[in-house]
Amino acid sequence: MAARRNFLSGGKTWTGLITLAFFVLLAVIGPWIAPYDPSARSDDLLQAPSGKHWFGTTHLGQDIFSQVLAGTRSVMLVGVTAGVVATILAVVVGVTSGYLGGTPGEGLSALSNVFLVIPALPLIIIIGSALPSGGDYLVAVVIGGTSWAWGARVLRAQTLSLRRREYVEAARASGESTRRIIFFEILPNLTAVIASSFVGTVVFAVMSEITLAFVGVSSFSEWNWGTILFWAQSQQALAQGAWWWFVPAGLAIAFLGTALSLLNFGIDEFVSPRLRSSGAKAKNVRMRVGFTPVLGREPE
Repeated sequence: MAARRNFLSGGKTWTGLITLAFFVLLAVIGPWIAPYDPSARSDDLLQAPSGKHWFGTTHLGQDIFSQVLAGTRSVMLVGVTAGVVATILAVVVGVTSGYLGGTPGEGLSALSNVFLVIPALPLIIIIGSALPSGGDYLVAVVIGGTSWAWGARVLRAQTLSLRRREYVEAARASGESTRRIIFFEILPNLTAVIASSFVGTVVFAVMSEITLAFVGVSSFSEWNWGTILFWAQSQQALAQGAWWWFVPAGLAIAFLGTALSLLNFGIDEFVSPRLRSSGAKAKNVRMRVGFTPVLGREPE
């Protein structure tokens, strides 16, 4: 309980959660509160930010603020869906192979090793090019289906350590079923590791989708931040001095990535006692002249 309180009271964790909640809210209501249709053209061509267009306009007079708001839903949808798909596959393969052992466990471990060496992004580009109208869900499923192997390896290693613990041996000796042991004895002790794997996959999925849109692979039927950057780059916004065309989307990517990273750091500290203890020691450290850290204890 104390570790959970420390996790929730950490500044990094709260900053990450609040920022992430803000983006989730934008994903839900963004297209509804957008002041303009993100694809609608107007006579305000390549205008700088103003009261009428908060983030300025494109070369076609499209409102960039509306594009950023509408694009948030696609980014969050792909990230969360891919994270759920990859986490489910990682838990099923990793925990099962770690607990069962023997031939079934080695077979599942070999399967995760195969997916571990598959180049995910080139495969996503090939599938995205072959099915350009597949939509966000196809992109999310492909990303999630190719990014679960590392999480499965971590969960397998943790499960191998847990399956010989006294409480697991006691449950097995008392006649508990394998399914009950996995769900009630092992999985609760892997919650933080699973959460960290989920957050890491969401980060990878978001960056992958933005990369696909930026290089022109994904469909442009729906807006996302990568699509905004693609059109800004293709129309040479930087050369024209139209900084407002790419800066808002870039900042949105940076803030979302920072929020997910801070949340992941908080989970890592919750999982690792060494990180928690080092964090506690850092609070007792003072800085002398020359930036030499010393413990906060007065000399005798």
